[in-house]
Amino acid sequence: MDRTVPRPMNWNGTEYHIQLSSEETGGCIGIFSSVCPPESGPPRHVHEAEDETFHVLSGEALFWLAGAEQVAQAGETVFVPRGVEHAFRVIGPRPARMLTILTPGGFEGFFREMAEGQYRIPEDMAAIGAIGARYNMTFTGPPLAA
Repeated sequence: MDRTVPRPMNWNGTEYHIQLSSEETGGCIGIFSSVCPPESGPPRHVHEAEDETFHVLSGEALFWLAGAEQVAQAGETVFVPRGVEHAFRVIGPRPARMLTILTPGGFEGFFREMAEGQYRIPEDMAAIGAIGARYNMTFTGPPLAA
């Protein structure tokens, strides 16, 4: 398959690269990498249609899944089944590099829209929530506190 190298997308201080899009896999899977700054992370949310797998490449992050917390360091993987409320926060002084896999694919389009619009958290949560809903995602609470 002949494909171009994806250009980086930046949103809220995180750099995203779509590694494999749903368009390339017939909708089966979407994979993106990210470099997340210290203390960053998304608001609590639920994916209704996708399972989400995070593989930490470097750094570490605190993951919150339906009230249970776990720290994932470089080389560790966290699986979040669809329908489970979750969030994460990068901990420690270094950015965290992660590879995120969503099955089925398609959710990677959310990050394209966020980067294009440069929506801010918490100021633009109404717009972010409306776009998230188009990708079967519901925001359920704030980001994890430091």
